[in-house]
Amino acid sequence: MGIRDTDRTLPSNRMVFELRRDPEAYDLFRRDLEASMARFKLSDEEKQAWREVDLATLARLGLHPYFLPQVSRLFKGGGYNHNDSEAARLYAEKMKIASGAAAR
Repeated sequence: MGIRDTDRTLPSNRMVFELRRDPEAYDLFRRDLEASMARFKLSDEEKQAWREVDLATLARLGLHPYFLPQVSRLFKGGGYNHNDSEAARLYAEKMKIASGAAAR
């Protein structure tokens, strides 16, 4: 999936964008994923992908490629952002990237 596969109307794209910019929206996301997904009117398929942190499905649905690693940061935090961070490991696991490849 590439940038040309992005669905600009996909509610998950707006959700990631807003969660990264709005501390109150992010706080709601951290406290109540279901309420956050309802606020952005995600489809049932999107909701299930978020619950499972299913990045491949989010990509297939049209999530912007830049936002894919951002999803793992939303769940695991972006502090101390490096190749072996919890967020990077989650991204590699969900995208089926070998651990050696993720460190490059």
